[in-house]
Amino acid sequence: MFIHNINPTLVDLGPVEIRYYGLVYVIGFLLAYWLLRQAVKHKRINLNYEDIDNLLVYIILGLLIGSRLFEAIFWQPSYYFSNPIRILEFWKGGMSFHGGLVGIIVAGWLFTRKRKIKFLELADLLSLPAMLMLAIGRIANFINGELPGRIADIRHCVVFPNYEGCRHPSQLYESLHHFIAFFIMLWMNKRTWKHGFIFWNFVLLYGVGRMLTDIWRDDPIIFLWMNMGQLLSLIMVIIAVYFLNKNHRKDLRNIL
Repeated sequence: MFIHNINPTLVDLGPVEIRYYGLVYVIGFLLAYWLLRQAVKHKRINLNYEDIDNLLVYIILGLLIGSRLFEAIFWQPSYYFSNPIRILEFWKGGMSFHGGLVGIIVAGWLFTRKRKIKFLELADLLSLPAMLMLAIGRIANFINGELPGRIADIRHCVVFPNYEGCRHPSQLYESLHHFIAFFIMLWMNKRTWKHGFIFWNFVLLYGVGRMLTDIWRDDPIIFLWMNMGQLLSLIMVIIAVYFLNKNHRKDLRNIL
């Protein structure tokens, strides 16, 4: 048993706090910025440095809008629609990964269409750092004491603040999966594939992992045996399998 008493604040400057969770977002965007600049420097993508700045604005807006809309529509509709102004209160938390992914995809597609470059080329480039930051982000969720698992009588259960009982550290289960997925994708990235192969594997690996790790998460069942996260992840898996089978049969044969 572990008693969770971790301070989620890294630095307290009075009116300003630096939290581990927020730091993950900052690191994630800085990493994406660095990778994009490297890709431009080595001419791996048809962009310039000014384009990168504009792209990150698109991505940030897509992430914020998509994640909040999904949180309001799918996760807590009664809470948000009883007082819609709460949707704008980003600082209070409540960010849906699936919504953030959809928002980033839409924003990225709009940007690449405007710049006349291939969306999947950009998506492949950003998939690897995205999986790494998701892995670190779940550790930040654990530090925050949020998204705990089900009550369990196991040796490594955790007593989280404001939650009854000793629970599965489901955030760490998911983080472990994401690290494994990251190293699988890192291995894939050493070879050349048709554009979209890395991205659709990112979608597939995340979806499968979320469906498995959510077994221990304390979310209500909404359909058959699935909670909302598993249902949305199942849709991800179906879409990824469809496009991998349609466009990447040769890549799939070569990976074996």
